[in-house]
Amino acid sequence: MDHAAETEQQVRRGLRSSLISIASNFVLALCKCAAGLIGHSFALVADGIESMTDVFSSIVVYLGLRLAIKPPDKEHPYGHGKAEPVAAATVSLVMAAAGVGIAIESIVLLRTPHPLPVPYTLWVLLAVFGVKVLLTRYVSRVAHSIDSVAVRSDAWHHLSDAIVSMFAFIGISVALVTKDFRADDWAALCAAPVILFNAWRQIRSPMEEILDAAPPPEIEQHVREAASAVPGVVGLEKCFVRKVGFAYYVDLHVVVDGDISVRSGHAISHQVEDRVLADVTRVAKVLVHIEPEEELLNPHPSDM
Repeated sequence: MDHAAETEQQVRRGLRSSLISIASNFVLALCKCAAGLIGHSFALVADGIESMTDVFSSIVVYLGLRLAIKPPDKEHPYGHGKAEPVAAATVSLVMAAAGVGIAIESIVLLRTPHPLPVPYTLWVLLAVFGVKVLLTRYVSRVAHSIDSVAVRSDAWHHLSDAIVSMFAFIGISVALVTKDFRADDWAALCAAPVILFNAWRQIRSPMEEILDAAPPPEIEQHVREAASAVPGVVGLEKCFVRKVGFAYYVDLHVVVDGDISVRSGHAISHQVEDRVLADVTRVAKVLVHIEPEEELLNPHPSDM
């Protein structure tokens, strides 16, 4: 399977998981908000609000994936792959905003007397928790299989929602036992820092990808092994790999015999490019720079 077909298959799986997330989050958000308002539970309403942000986040992931696979054009010669980590970063920021909003509203309600939650809200939360755990596992598997930071952020958002549901369950249970309405609000307040921590933890990966951080070392190792196997390659001076969307872009400085002709060096560079593209999974482009062997003894000032 060539890179384009593999990428299309990966994106199709990611889009399918995003559509499932959008539909499930929308239904759960409506159920939780309605049950929380009728059952006098702000922890459940907060849980519903967090699920509604999940709907928005899943839409962002969906649009990011659709944009990331668009081919290069005149304005974007390297393609649109960065849309994927941008979508993931956006999801993390939305998650953080939801955490702050829940914390503020919880503090306000702690100072405002209101009726105790209704017992049936506990069953709603148990059902929601089970669904969210299943969604977290499913979306996480998809994210791992296609190596998508955007889909992975969606999985984290599902996990965050499950955690909020568990806090709400505990808070409502305590409120019903102690007859203290504030227990429900304390539960929502305690869930806020968990959401913020998950948002901070999740935003690191997309930011590293946006800033062209080095991928896992085994990718570079595979590139070096493939390039070194080409006849005429004396060594490799530099090897830079960066991830763009679902693909890797490689910059190689290949050392060859300084006495060969320019035509021969050019042929070797093409052989290196073809070998890396054939042997290393998900490499989309390879830029090869030829270095004469004796140049290593007298490096160019730009290399020092």
